[in-house]
Formats: sequence, structure tokens, C-alpha cells
Amino acid sequence: MATQQAEAGKPSIKVALIASAGASVEWYDFFIYGTAAALIFPKLFFPPELPAFVAQIASFSTFAVGFVARPLGGMLFGHFGDRHGSKRALVLAMFLMGLATTAIGFLPGYATAGILAPLALVVLRFLQGLAVGGQWGGAALLAIESAPAHRRGFYSSFVQVGVPFGVVLANTVFLIASALIDADSFMAWGWRIGFLVSIALIVIALVIHRVIPEPEPVTVAPEKPASPLATLLREHWRVVLLAGGAFVANNTCFYAAITYAVAYGTQTVGISREVMLFAVMAGSLAMVPALIAFGALSDRFGRRSIFILGAILSGLWAFAVFPLIETGSVASVTLAITVALVFISMMYGPQAALFAELFPKEVRYSGASLGYQIGTVFGGAFAPIIATALYAEYQTSQAISVYLAATCVISLASILMLGKPKER
Repeated sequence: MATQQAEAGKPSIKVALIASAGASVEWYDFFIYGTAAALIFPKLFFPPELPAFVAQIASFSTFAVGFVARPLGGMLFGHFGDRHGSKRALVLAMFLMGLATTAIGFLPGYATAGILAPLALVVLRFLQGLAVGGQWGGAALLAIESAPAHRRGFYSSFVQVGVPFGVVLANTVFLIASALIDADSFMAWGWRIGFLVSIALIVIALVIHRVIPEPEPVTVAPEKPASPLATLLREHWRVVLLAGGAFVANNTCFYAAITYAVAYGTQTVGISREVMLFAVMAGSLAMVPALIAFGALSDRFGRRSIFILGAILSGLWAFAVFPLIETGSVASVTLAITVALVFISMMYGPQAALFAELFPKEVRYSGASLGYQIGTVFGGAFAPIIATALYAEYQTSQAISVYLAATCVISLASILMLGKPKER
């Protein structure tokens, strides 16, 4: 019996690790845009006569376009995945992301192409959003559907690990490129390296296509053809909305920590870019074991209990993050971001299993993806813009802390209203 269990676990680990690798590179593609939007794009893709504040808002607005596209990606790829299998949908999403990100690396700047430069940037960012909107559900369901029922939190947490790995990869590329290339050359062409290497995502997509078997699809009776998306919106719309609400704090606090904090630290406080990126990388590395640990703990103590604790602690820590960054100390800045990301991990670690268990299998891809992506629109999409505007209006970071804490209250209320997921 023990041998059978051990053998059954091997495919689960294999699938989880491959899905994690694919998710890491996919998120790398999505996050490297965020780093560039904070540090490079305001100067490169917008008119030089714009005030720095306006250019930063414009750059973060193109960043937000990817989030606006994510629910549409969740619907399109979710419908396709529920009909034709999660693996096929995941591979298609990865191909789209790889092509869009590589194309950004070839874009001319405003000085060369004028208004066409930011317009092309918006289109490609939209395609990135479509791709990542479909990727998460596919990767998460591949891991969950190959895992034993009592270990879903643990195995699905490997897919969640793709997020911090993606952040580390994106920031590592920027740090190495900026260290090896002088500032003018980095602005001219060095930043493009990080976008061009995303061609690796297409290679991983091919590996997934060849190595991982497709989970058994849900069959629909021919006399009663049904659209998974239509069924979801008709019968499970309340759960979708509450799932989105539950994800708002996670997404808002995360992007405030890894994107807005970099811009705030470098431009407002005067901390070097290298220090801010180091702090984000350190916090992201701390997320890796934290995500796996909290995913495993959710198998034992329940998804909701771990999630609720994370929402409460994240709301409280929001009032410590910016005062610590304002000290300018490397240790304090690193502590601020690391603790924030660990508390966020308490919500994000169990989330894949939690969201999958909210929906029946025939609409699981659509439901989990759409709930997740709705949360991104009202969470991370506008977090850097709102935070930038709040500081400009009130000239204090406490306004930003109140905003982050408010999103934690929304997520706490949503997860409580969701109740305990049914056994599926």
C-alpha cells in the first residue's frame, strides 16, 4: 500500500514541478514589464516634455492594461480548457505570452516611432494579459488534478511559487544587465534583453505538450450541449464575484510591494534602484518556502483559516511597510517588503486549491480563472496608479497604507461570505 502511494505521488510531483517551471517563466514575462514600467518606459515610450509624474502615471497605465485583459483571457482560455482540456489551454496561453513579450523587446521608442510606440506597447501588453489570464488556471488545475485529494494545497502551491520565481528572474535580469551595461546603453537597448529571452517560454510549452498527459476531460452529453462559461455565469456568478473579492487584497498588496514600492523608494525616498530590487528579490525568495508551507498547512487546518489570518496580518503590516522604506536603511527596506510578501503568501499559498474546490469540475477552469482575474482588475491593475495618485494628493504614505488595509477588509469579508467549499 505504501509503495502504491509513493508511486502515485511521483506523477504528481513531476506535473507540479513542470507546471511550476512554466508558471515561473510566464510570470517572469508579466513581471519584467512591471519593472520596466517603473524604471524604463516613462522615459522611453512617452513624450520627453511630459512631467515625470505624468509619464510615470502613463507608464503604469499601460501596465494596468494587462490586468484589464486578464478576465477576458480567463474566460476565453477557461472555456477552451473546460471543453478541450487544461493542458491544451495552458500550452496555447504560454505560446501567446512568449510571442507577445519577445515582440516588446523589438519595439522602437517614442523618439523613433512617435505615438505608435506607446500604442504598440499597449496592444502587446493586452496580449500579455490575455495569456496570463489563461495560464494560471491551466497550470493550477494540472497540478491539482494530478494530486491526491488530501494534498491539493501542497501540490498546487508549486504553481503559486511561479510568481516569486518570476519576480526574482525579472529583477535578476535587470540587475545583471544594468551592472554590465552603462546607463545610456541600458536605456537604449540593454533593457530589451530581458524581453527577448522570454522565447524560453515557448520551449517550456513544447515540453509540457510532449511530457504531461492531458487530464481526463469532462464529457458533455451531445443532446444537451452546454457552454462552460454560460453555465458558470448562470449558476455560479455569486461564487465567482466573491472569489474575485477574496483575491483583491492579495493582488493589491503584492503589486504595491514589488512595483509601486520600487518607484516610491527610488523616486521619492532616493534609495538606489539596486537596493530596491534587492529587497524585492529577497522578499520573493522568502515567498517560495512560505507558499509551499502555507499550502501544506491548508491541507491540515483548512484553506479559509490560513487565508483569513493572512488577510488580517497583511492589513496590519500595511502601516509598517512605507515607514520602514522611508528610513532608507537596506535592512529596514528588505524587512518591510519581505514580511509583506510572507503575509501575502498566507493567502496565495492555499488559493489555487481553494478556488478549484469552489467549482464543480465541468466549470472549474472557467470558474477558478475568472474569479482570480476579476480580483486582479480590482486589485493589482490599478494599485500602482492609485498609490501614486494618493501620495501626490496627500503627500504622505499613510494614505497608501489605509488603501492597502481597506483591500484586506474587502478580502476578509469575501472569504467569510464564501463559506467552506463543498467536497468535489
